[in-house]
Amino acid sequence: MRILLLGGTEFAGRAVAEAALARGWEVTVFHRGRHAPPAGARALRGDRTAPGGLAALADGEWDVVVDTWSAAPSAVRDAAALLADRAGAYVYVSSCSVYAWPPAAGYAEDAPLADGSPDAGQTDYARDKRGGELAAVAAFGDDRSLLVRSGLILGPHENIGRLPWWLSRIARGGPVLAPGPRSLPLQYVDVRDLAEWILDAAAGGLSGPYNLASPQGHTTMGELLDTCVRVTGAAAELRWTEPEVVLGAGIEPWTQLPIWVPPGSEGHDALHGIGVSKALGAGLRCRGVAETVGDTWEWLRSIGGTAPQRPDRPSVGLDPVVEAKVLGGR
Repeated sequence: MRILLLGGTEFAGRAVAEAALARGWEVTVFHRGRHAPPAGARALRGDRTAPGGLAALADGEWDVVVDTWSAAPSAVRDAAALLADRAGAYVYVSSCSVYAWPPAAGYAEDAPLADGSPDAGQTDYARDKRGGELAAVAAFGDDRSLLVRSGLILGPHENIGRLPWWLSRIARGGPVLAPGPRSLPLQYVDVRDLAEWILDAAAGGLSGPYNLASPQGHTTMGELLDTCVRVTGAAAELRWTEPEVVLGAGIEPWTQLPIWVPPGSEGHDALHGIGVSKALGAGLRCRGVAETVGDTWEWLRSIGGTAPQRPDRPSVGLDPVVEAKVLGGR
């Protein structure tokens, strides 16, 4: 298989490129040159947001294109239109954020969708991703476009900082504000499982939308943080704190305490209540939380303990002063 990655040097795109190389596929990475592509990939340079920025893609043919773009949908429109006659299929890595808010717990691919336009400039994440989906379908049609609506993505090379923040915080040791309940079910997809499923789906000619995340309740908040303590070997004490106390302190779920969203909230249904039976039926396999956390910690240590941060995403994590104040009042 000949695969073209639009991106392919950081997190999800990199995982797809590395998985394709491991299969012996011919991999081309189109990127801006800010990060080195995986060894063995052919690199093309360009900036899809600049005039003439797609010039490096003027020639060439591929079996599949994988696009992880998350800003202006017009960038997906332009790339997909350019490649429509020279690529077999277009895989757009979208997001479960494309569903109209708030989605009902267990929502499937036929749930109502947010508005979006393939011709729009950058607006907000949900509309940008939906616009990107529409752009892919407009160029490649329903039968040659695959829309991968991912949930929370974790694993090595994460450049958002969610799991790396928890690992770094727990590695510092001491009392740690652990948002409860311990039994809170979590749902995510390891970036490597996402990548393998994308390649299998592309090779198998799948098309249409698929929600991509682990089964509901794949792990819990307790298991995730206990695993962080174990793999780091830190002298950390998890102080489990009721959601009401956390919220009462003005702490923002998901951003200040990454991954965590209080039970019973619209946010928890949207982020950890995704219906994924379609993807599971199409071969999605999800590794255990111990492997995801352990490998992320090994990668984090290998780069000096500081995770890269995407400049277009806000930083995550809780101020130590706020954490100490909440813990001190218990």
